Amino acid sequence: MIKERLKGKTTPVRVGVTHGDFNGISYEVMIKALMDSRLYELFTPVIYGLPRVVGFHRKHMHLFEFNYNVISNSSRMNPKKLNIRSISDEEVKIEFGKSVKLAGDYAFQALEAAVKDLKDKKIDILVTAPINKENIHSEKFAFQGHTEYLTQRFGAENSLMLMVSDKLRVGTVTNHVPISGVAEKITEELILAKLKIMNDSLKKDFLIEKPKIAVLGLNPHAGDKGVIGTEDESVIHTAILKAREQEILAFGPFPADGFFGSGNYTKYDAVLAMYHDQGMIPFKLLATEGGVNFTAGLPIVRTSPDHGTAYDIAGENVASPVSMRQAVYLGIDIYKNRQKWQAMNANPLSGH
Repeated sequence: MIKERLKGKTTPVRVGVTHGDFNGISYEVMIKALMDSRLYELFTPVIYGLPRVVGFHRKHMHLFEFNYNVISNSSRMNPKKLNIRSISDEEVKIEFGKSVKLAGDYAFQALEAAVKDLKDKKIDILVTAPINKENIHSEKFAFQGHTEYLTQRFGAENSLMLMVSDKLRVGTVTNHVPISGVAEKITEELILAKLKIMNDSLKKDFLIEKPKIAVLGLNPHAGDKGVIGTEDESVIHTAILKAREQEILAFGPFPADGFFGSGNYTKYDAVLAMYHDQGMIPFKLLATEGGVNFTAGLPIVRTSPDHGTAYDIAGENVASPVSMRQAVYLGIDIYKNRQKWQAMNANPLSGH
């Protein structure tokens, strides 16, 4: 994989990675994913975090030959090393698997520092390690997660949580919404907005010229013509028709239960699910450990591994870095695809 990535390499992309919750597996997967120096020909990594915690993990994981560069300003990145952008030199107590407020505070500080550097163009893309949504919550971070926070910070009217694994792409109309509140959130306007973001992203971020999008129903059997709920016919189907009028190739609504099991998802470039678990459960089953969370619709590129803090295995040195590494790779690919897309549209005669 690394050798394939290095073929035809260009100027290294500057990849900022926020450290997430330090009592979870974030430092373990970040170090495992980024410590191979061959990768630095492809990108320059900088972790926004705590140098003392990196040092702790270096000893804990017995990586005594692992070296890194500590900086206080991202302008001083060493392109040939893993950089640690220090948000504090404080020595914190690591309590693997435990949710503490300090971990949430430092997760937020890292996020704020990385966002500032993104806006100041000191880094090119953002990869976020998993946070604990409970301990990070505060007056400054009154959001349901990274997606909502970044949507506001970058002034986007809307965004789309898009899970990606090779050619499997699954987005959700509603994100972190209780099941009891999902139906009232599903409107023609919201579905159409998400379809527009998905369609645009498939074109410019994945360079798919005429993307086909499958839309799932809300109710069992997609409502069975109104027998099991009316939303599928009156709301979702209507939104799909309006999308088609805008030259978005959307199809459905499809009954969610059989759609993935039958393999129908392979006929489409992306799938739009109505709510979190409807899309996430089949995605994670099919993607195994290589899935990536991408926030479509933002002016910047942000990806994240598709797993959480994994408190249950924190500190055991058994966590897989595959999803974190794929999050970095996908972020770089999308960043470069956007450059290609802009060049093609600046010169339409160049073709797609």
